[in-house]
Amino acid sequence: MTAHRTRRFIGGIVLVAAVAGSLWLSADRLPGMVARPAEAQQAPPPTRQPLYYQDPSGRPEYSAMPRTTADGRDFVPVYEDTAAPTPLAVPASAPAPASSRGRGRILYYRNPMGLPDTSPMPRKDSMGMDYIPVYEDEANQPAGTVSVSPERVQMLGVRTEVATERTMMRSIRAVGTVVVDEGRLAVVAPRFEGWIQRLLVNQTGQPVRRGQPLFEVYSPELAAAEQEYVIARQAEGAMVHADAAARGSTAGIASAALTRLRNFGLPAEEVARLRRSGTVSRTLTLSSPMDGVVLEKAALQGMRFAPGETLYRIADLSAVWLLADVFEQDLGLVSPGQEANITMTAYPDRRFTGNVTFVYPTLNAATRTGRVRIEIPNPEQLLRPEMYATVEIAAPLGAAPVVAVPDSAVLDSGTRQAVLVERAPGRYEPRAVSVGRRANGQVEIRSGVAAGEKVVVGANFLIDAESNLRAALQSFAPPPQAPGTGQEPPR
Repeated sequence: MTAHRTRRFIGGIVLVAAVAGSLWLSADRLPGMVARPAEAQQAPPPTRQPLYYQDPSGRPEYSAMPRTTADGRDFVPVYEDTAAPTPLAVPASAPAPASSRGRGRILYYRNPMGLPDTSPMPRKDSMGMDYIPVYEDEANQPAGTVSVSPERVQMLGVRTEVATERTMMRSIRAVGTVVVDEGRLAVVAPRFEGWIQRLLVNQTGQPVRRGQPLFEVYSPELAAAEQEYVIARQAEGAMVHADAAARGSTAGIASAALTRLRNFGLPAEEVARLRRSGTVSRTLTLSSPMDGVVLEKAALQGMRFAPGETLYRIADLSAVWLLADVFEQDLGLVSPGQEANITMTAYPDRRFTGNVTFVYPTLNAATRTGRVRIEIPNPEQLLRPEMYATVEIAAPLGAAPVVAVPDSAVLDSGTRQAVLVERAPGRYEPRAVSVGRRANGQVEIRSGVAAGEKVVVGANFLIDAESNLRAALQSFAPPPQAPGTGQEPPR
């Protein structure tokens, strides 16, 4: 019996020395371990609580409680500062040591390649890669939560932004051309037949003012009507002392002659001259009806024109229209009153603004676009008809504010969408979300994230890969029971 106890004592000393030597050899590969010379290692004080008990022969057999082998030898206690056997020799069935990094105890180690394999002790896989420790603070987080050190956060370029409530605005882009405002367009088309005696405005594009003489015409028909009016006025003056019937008859003739002149479009100034002077002019001067520029000029000196023939086409370009072709799927978001930002091909460095005034009720079947009218002030008259332009209309997607995040924050697999929420600095939780409308780089979040929470917008694919790995490990390989729970670690 004495010899047996002596062998047990010597075996225990040898085992403790082997464990201490292994710790010294592997300290540079284990986090939280400090290498110490073998001669400085001492047996742990008996008052400490062992982490677990190991078979004295070194076989992969462990116990959470003191026990003996079949031949009567006691299992060797393993303490916190000595729980570091040689990694290649440690089986995946022992409890994990404690962490010295302030992140809680190391519960277990997971396979670095993501395989459903865990180890309660540091070890290497078949390719020589170290198993990755899983700490208590990580295990207590929701499935897939990832902790990243500040160094890795900076190296990966992880960026976060706060989910905010905002009114979603969508930029609708279209192309269009400048046209003349139809309310600022006029033509000069005499209502009588005549000949152009003299052209006073003889160039297309020439600016004109309202009332400015354009040309002089001779019209036998108009001259005859003026002569009738002058004679009627003279007869009316001669019948001043006649009876009422005669005066009424001559007054009616004069009024009919004046009406005929007005129907010919005779200017009021010419009528006033006839009343004042009582003489018929051989030619009549026609003037511009508005301020603007001459867009078209068909008048030529000496030409004969028919009633209603257009001789001049004049437009006021102080304000113009832009007819934009908006795609069918965007037409429902455009309405009168919305502001439009316009870039002209002729002036790429300038920006013009206008307002939507009308959405045409028809659709182009070939291009599947609808026409939208935008009115643009043009005080400098830089915008000319038929100029090409690009339009951007800011259209609200709803009246009520919604929670929105940058679209780069959403990880979309096609069947589900998720974001990474920063629960604490360096700790990220994957969270499934329900997304809504997208506009201007923002995505509406209908559920899953509240306003004020930080979401990852940069390097989230790298964190998501790590998160999926950890979630898979938790699904396929639950962590082993910690020592002291009354259950043995898994074999």
